[in-house]
Amino acid sequence: MYAIVRYIVKGVYKLAYDFHIEGVENIPQDRTVILASNHRSYADPVLLTMPMKLPVSYMAKEELFKNKLFGWFIRKLGAFPVKRGAGDMSVIDDSINILKSGRNLVIFPEGTRSKDGSVGKGKTGVAMIAAMSGADVVPCAICFEGEKLKFRSKLTLKFGPVIRADELHITGTSPKELKGVKQRIMGAITELVDFKPKALPVSEEKAVNEVSD
Repeated sequence: MYAIVRYIVKGVYKLAYDFHIEGVENIPQDRTVILASNHRSYADPVLLTMPMKLPVSYMAKEELFKNKLFGWFIRKLGAFPVKRGAGDMSVIDDSINILKSGRNLVIFPEGTRSKDGSVGKGKTGVAMIAAMSGADVVPCAICFEGEKLKFRSKLTLKFGPVIRADELHITGTSPKELKGVKQRIMGAITELVDFKPKALPVSEEKAVNEVSD
């Protein structure tokens, strides 16, 4: 099912959008990795599977599993439920087991979608999973202009150089150390994202400049 759906969706994306993929050579194909990405749309988990030979798993809010049929379907595609903001350590255990089972793991450290394309600070969950699993991290970026994807709009999927586990210099899971690891990962994601702040109206720009002065 995973292989069939991936093949169909890939064709649909190429027809619907001006779709480009950059940096595929940065994705290790001989081991599982954490794919840490910015978050732009509900389709992001599926989008990130496009160039992957190894199957991918990803976290999904538990509300999506309330419909039994839909829940069954997305589980087959690699999704597993998570309670947002609950601090459930079982999610960390599930993530580590997934990586050990031979599946890549998609994580959106921001925890919510960005409407304008800017990258948020992110949360330390990605650092915790990287620390406890010892998995390498591949920073990813999903880039398109505007709040929503439109037919034939340019859509670019980018994969940056892998951040090896030994490069993160993780020696523990203290809040300070996890924060540093998270910042390293979020910085790598931000470097890949094409974000141009929306221009302010002249009146607003003048007001901002007056305050700055």
